[in-house]
Amino acid sequence: MPAAFDLNGSHYDHVCTFKHDFFAATGMYASGENQVVLKIGRRVSFLGMPLAWVGRMLAHHEADQMSRLIGLPGVPAVVGVWEAHGLVHEFIPGHTLEKGEMVPDIFFDELRTLLAAMHAQGIAYVDLEKPQNVLVGEDGKPYLIDFQISWPWPVGKWGQLLLGRVLGKRLIQGDRYHVQKLQRRVRPDQMSESEIKESYRRPWPVRLHQRVIRPGALLRRWVLAKVDPKRKVGERGRVDEETLGGVIR
Repeated sequence: MPAAFDLNGSHYDHVCTFKHDFFAATGMYASGENQVVLKIGRRVSFLGMPLAWVGRMLAHHEADQMSRLIGLPGVPAVVGVWEAHGLVHEFIPGHTLEKGEMVPDIFFDELRTLLAAMHAQGIAYVDLEKPQNVLVGEDGKPYLIDFQISWPWPVGKWGQLLLGRVLGKRLIQGDRYHVQKLQRRVRPDQMSESEIKESYRRPWPVRLHQRVIRPGALLRRWVLAKVDPKRKVGERGRVDEETLGGVIR
């Protein structure tokens, strides 16, 4: 990641790197007391295949989705774009959601409210399967990061007729299922026995997604394990707390 960059008349210096995986590198930068996050999409080839276009496409897609949600509590504000592959957004002090963590009682109600507001604007989050994408802010509220694969659909008349009833409904169903699954892993004490049983019933779009995506994900993990055999625990590419030197994420 760059040691520094300039954007919108401000100079930002690198503070720490949060994650550096196959698709992107993410780190925190500061301009005085102002802290931001820079996420850079992949810019180099892999096994001879040019992948810079993928990083550029994902960066622009993520910037577009987050920009559509400006002002929505729980979504970091977009600061701007950096070069062709970088997205800069607001830094949210907090930590990633952990299994068994005693989050506030209203945490998952607020997360559902946040998702409902996104759905009303025609965007499904899609990537809630990873708890690392949910931040517990220092204020105890939920925040979503990583809108790289979030899916938009038209919310106008034709969008409701053609896409909203089919694709949008299925994606919303997937988001709701994953919130229920997260709640089971984090605060099962808030759920009834029937709700816990329901959280194990995967909607067919989720099952289909896993059957299609899972083989490719396993292949990618196998390749990365060969490239980086020392990285055996945790989420690949994420920098550990010791390396961060105590920086609060």
